[in-house]
Amino acid sequence: MNRKLVIFDMDGTILDTLEDLKDALNHVLIQHSFPVRTLDEVRRFVGNGIYKLIERGVPAGTPRQEIDAVYEDFKPYYAAHCEDTTKAYDGIPALLRQLKAQGFAVAVVSNKADFAVQKLCEVYFPDTFDAALGEREGVRKKPAPDSVNEVLRQLQIPREQAVYVGDSDVDIETAKNANMPCLSVTWGFRDEAFLLEHGASHILHTPEEILQFVTQR
Repeated sequence: MNRKLVIFDMDGTILDTLEDLKDALNHVLIQHSFPVRTLDEVRRFVGNGIYKLIERGVPAGTPRQEIDAVYEDFKPYYAAHCEDTTKAYDGIPALLRQLKAQGFAVAVVSNKADFAVQKLCEVYFPDTFDAALGEREGVRKKPAPDSVNEVLRQLQIPREQAVYVGDSDVDIETAKNANMPCLSVTWGFRDEAFLLEHGASHILHTPEEILQFVTQR
């Protein structure tokens, strides 16, 4: 198979963003007099976009109007603090350099707000990605394939020559809906047992295995 494009999820796949997400969530929860959440709780809450993170983070039964208010307070705080402790996973920068050197296009498709996707790509991976798309108004979030399809359109690469790399059940469903293989990585926010339970067909434990998979003939 002649692969030409590797599309990456962001949170839990190329960047460890969990601590900053927890800190930002707890900042706005305290602001609204709600109890704070642990790192493991936030790990379970992420993957479906910021609004869903807020919805899961506030106490059960919180009125929609209050959830909306917490969400509006979260966005500017996280925009200012999304790189406080976030870091690239070991081996990811080298992997991206190797993929580019071998002629692959690389892209990001994330349910993270687009403003944060653009900022974090610029900070951690400057001039690296050929396309990067986050959550945008009017575009269905993953697992809908809309943003993956938009990357294919922008880069004019057939889906048969693309793979999707992610760390969650949402990513497995996204790749399925986009009709391409999903490479499920184990260093992110979900463990191997969870990934297998949710239908993972390719489990990878190191970034080097991603390169091996896409370069095999």
